[in-house]
Amino acid sequence: MSETGLAGRLTEFGHAQSFRVYFEDTDFSGVVYHARYLHFLERARTDFLRLKGIGHRALMEGAFGEPMAFAVRHMEIDFLAPARIDDVVVVETRTVLLGGARVVLDQKIYRGEILLVAARVKVAVISPDGRPRRMPRAVAAILDPAFSAPKGG
Repeated sequence: MSETGLAGRLTEFGHAQSFRVYFEDTDFSGVVYHARYLHFLERARTDFLRLKGIGHRALMEGAFGEPMAFAVRHMEIDFLAPARIDDVVVVETRTVLLGGARVVLDQKIYRGEILLVAARVKVAVISPDGRPRRMPRAVAAILDPAFSAPKGG
């Protein structure tokens, strides 16, 4: 299976990735446990970066200059409707703001046309020792919403 198929797909707005809800994602009633949505959101953010050419390992190895990482600093999340076992949900991720040392992303989880979860995620850029640092220009350029998806992406 190609990396693209495994990691969702880049879109005109950012990234979309599908996940199936498994038994391990649910509570005793077959409804997705609220904390499991964070897993779906995290995986989608990671694969969004990966498809844009920004792998976490490469960041820590200094592929864009000095070693760096991303760390979630703040998250606002609204749980609007439940997902249930065997549902297929789609996580959409888009960059809404780039700053010198932060990225703000909007993420939404849908089941079909139904919005289940809406989240705004503020991510800080940090050095390997956890101190804030400026985002390398190359990374900012890639995450800029104006940066288009590759052909066939």
